Amino acid sequence: METLSSEQIRYFRLNSHHLDRFYKSSDILALAGACGFQNSPPGAWESALHFRAPGLSSDDMNRLLYQERTLLQAWSFRGAPVVFPSCESGTFLLALAACPGESWIYTKGITLALDYLEMDEEELLKLLKEVMPGLDDTVLVSKSTLDQTLARWMLPLLPPDRRDRWMAPSMYGDPGRQTVGGAVVSFLLRPCSFLGLVVFGKRQNQFPTFTSLKRWTGSGLSPQPDAAKQLIRKYLHCYGPSTPGDFAAWLGASGQQARRMWQEVRPEMEPAKISGKTVWYLSDDREALFAPADPSRNLLLTDSHDPYLDQRDRWILQPDKTLHRKIWRTVANPGTVIWQGEIIGIWNGRRSSRGLNIHMDIWKNPFDTEEELRRMLEDHVAEYAAFRQLSLSDFSISL
Repeated sequence: METLSSEQIRYFRLNSHHLDRFYKSSDILALAGACGFQNSPPGAWESALHFRAPGLSSDDMNRLLYQERTLLQAWSFRGAPVVFPSCESGTFLLALAACPGESWIYTKGITLALDYLEMDEEELLKLLKEVMPGLDDTVLVSKSTLDQTLARWMLPLLPPDRRDRWMAPSMYGDPGRQTVGGAVVSFLLRPCSFLGLVVFGKRQNQFPTFTSLKRWTGSGLSPQPDAAKQLIRKYLHCYGPSTPGDFAAWLGASGQQARRMWQEVRPEMEPAKISGKTVWYLSDDREALFAPADPSRNLLLTDSHDPYLDQRDRWILQPDKTLHRKIWRTVANPGTVIWQGEIIGIWNGRRSSRGLNIHMDIWKNPFDTEEELRRMLEDHVAEYAAFRQLSLSDFSISL
């Protein structure tokens, strides 16, 4: 069994994530379709696309998402909002649906509400699915409005002796704004998304809007027997070589669901070793993995929650594990500075009345002088500030 180096893997993944060079607007389906762009916090997908295709403006991106609807936003892997090509809805949604006996992605926390209601998750999901077609005729503004509206639509379908409990204050979050029923709906909206019953519409000021896939695109999800295979192939192409456990973590799925999906593509995989550990990659990726091309972009930035940072074997990106807590935080992740696939620093941006203030902590200088590093990085952040339609008011580096 052959052994891979971390450098080979980094170069391979840079190419798979389209961070090896600058791409054009004509590449949009390949860029968004590689593994999707998480859009949490809101705007994260725009940053991810900008760092791959800087020629696209924010207006261009919004046109693709909201007007042409070439792109679609819906809850996908890990239950997160993800932007992906509309033509690949089956892969990013239907593939995530649980089979009988498997738990649904994201719904683990629903247990408190189920115990209080003394009702079964599948029973409640069935009732929610009955009222979801109501979104074919409307657009709802804000997530809380979506939760509470669907909970009210479900109320007449519940057993009479459960309705008072359904309307009781939630045991999650703010009980003054959410009912138990609204909390149940919040958890079960992810399975509904995977079935194509709800998607994000056009954002109104600071609020997201929601409607049905049918209303937004003109048609619902069509059956796609190979959806799970397509998703596994995407995962291995972007994050391979990998393991079923790492795939389960990326997907947010149970081990049972992840292993079932993994086995569907197992005949297309080959094993390799990384630091003594057996991992798997697609046979079709063998040449690109073992003899990856050098990236034409050596220095680049990513914003927080970029798909490239979603690698489960984080030591590949940064060998010093003591730095991991600075990169991957519980909340408020920073952006990263990357040199030839390795994270060599982090950055944070703050808006002020004068524009955008950016500070960087750099752990490794690949250039001959600090002045050269600063000049290169300042060009990158100035371009990013312009993309956000802001001036770069302050830029500092700690090295």
